Amino acid sequence: MSELLARYAFAVWDILLDASPYVLLGFFVAGLLKAYLPEDLVARHLGKGRFLPVLKASLFGVPLPLCSCGVIPAAAGLRQQGASRGATTSFLISTPETGVDSIAVSYALLDPVMAVVRPVASFFTAIIAGVAVNSLPEEESPQAASSAAAATAAAHQGCSCGPHAGTEHTHGIMPAPVVLPAAEHAASAGCGCGSCGHDGPAPRTMREKFVSGMRFGFGELVADIGKWLMVGILLAAVITTLIPDTFFASYLGDGLMSMLVMLVVGMPLYVCATASTPVAAAMAVKGLSPGAALVFLLAGPATNAATFTVVARLMGRKVAAVYLASIAVCSIALGLAVNWLYAYLGLSITSWVGAAQEESHGVIAIASAVVLLGLVAYRTLPGIIRRGHNAHGHSHGCSCGH
Repeated sequence: MSELLARYAFAVWDILLDASPYVLLGFFVAGLLKAYLPEDLVARHLGKGRFLPVLKASLFGVPLPLCSCGVIPAAAGLRQQGASRGATTSFLISTPETGVDSIAVSYALLDPVMAVVRPVASFFTAIIAGVAVNSLPEEESPQAASSAAAATAAAHQGCSCGPHAGTEHTHGIMPAPVVLPAAEHAASAGCGCGSCGHDGPAPRTMREKFVSGMRFGFGELVADIGKWLMVGILLAAVITTLIPDTFFASYLGDGLMSMLVMLVVGMPLYVCATASTPVAAAMAVKGLSPGAALVFLLAGPATNAATFTVVARLMGRKVAAVYLASIAVCSIALGLAVNWLYAYLGLSITSWVGAAQEESHGVIAIASAVVLLGLVAYRTLPGIIRRGHNAHGHSHGCSCGH
C-alpha cells in the first residue's frame, strides 16, 4: 500500500512538473489578451450574415480563456447585443474547447501535433455548427431575449464560477443564483469566469492595462480553473498509477469504438479545456488513440447540461439539438482524421507522452510547480474557508437581515 501511494505521489508531482511552466505561460498570455483586447471587439463583428459572423465567432473564441461555464454569460450577452444564432453557437463551441492556456498545456502533456490539431478542430467544429444553425428557420420567441439572464442563471447551477457577486460556487453545490442585468451580460463578452464585475474605473494607460490583465491571468483565472486543473492532475495520476499499459488499446482498440466511448464519457462532464488535458494525456499513455483523445478534449469542455440549457433557452430546442449533433459528428470525424494523420506521419502519441514523462526536470519546472501550487492555494483556499465558515454560521441560524 505504501509503495502504491508513493507511486501515486510521484505521478502527481511528475505531471505537475510537466504542466506548470506551460500553465503559467498560458495564464500570462491570457492576461495579455484580457488587457489589450477590446471588450466589445467580439460583439461588434457578430451581427448579420450567415457565414462571416460565424467565421469570426469561431476565430475569436479559440484563444479566449473562458471555461465551459464562463462562456455562458458571455454568449448570452453577445446574443442580447444582436449576434446571430449561428455566431453565438460558434462562440459557445470554440471558446470552451480551447484557449491559450489549454493549448500550452496540450503542448506540454500531449505533443506538438495535438497542440496544433486541437484548436484547429475546435475552429472547424464551431464553423460547421454555426452554419448549420443559421440554415435553420427562425423559431425564436419574443421572450427569448428576456430569458437570457434566466437561462444563464439556471446554467450556472453546478458551475464553479460565473458572475455571481458575493457567492462562492462548487460543482454540484450552488447557492441561489443571482441574475445579472443585460448590461452586465454585455460586459462579460470579453471576460473570464468571475471577472465580469468591474471595480473602479477602467485602466487607461498601457501599464494600467498590463497590471489589470496580470491580475486577471494570475488572479481570477487561477481562481477559476486552478483547482479543477489540480483535480485533473490528481485523476490523471490515478489513471497513470492504476491502469495497466495498453489498457485502452487492448479493450477499446484505436478505431470508432474508442471514440464513441470517449464521446459518451466526455459529453456529460463539467470540465474545462485545461483540466481535461492531463486526463487525456494519462489515457494516451495507457494506449488511447490520438483520435479518441481528441474526441474527449472536444466533447468534454463544450457539452454539459448548463450549456445545453443556455442554447435551448436562448435559441430554441432545434438549435440545441443541432449544437449537440454537430459536436458529436465533428468530434468523431475529426478523431478519425487525426488517427489517419498520426499513422501517415508515423507518429505515436503514446510513445511521445511516455518519453516526455520520463525526462528529468530542471530548476525552471520545479520553481514553476511551486509557484503554481502557491497561486492555486492562495486563490482557492480562502474561498473554501469562507464557504465552510458560512455553512457553519447558517447551521446555527442567522438573525441578521440581509
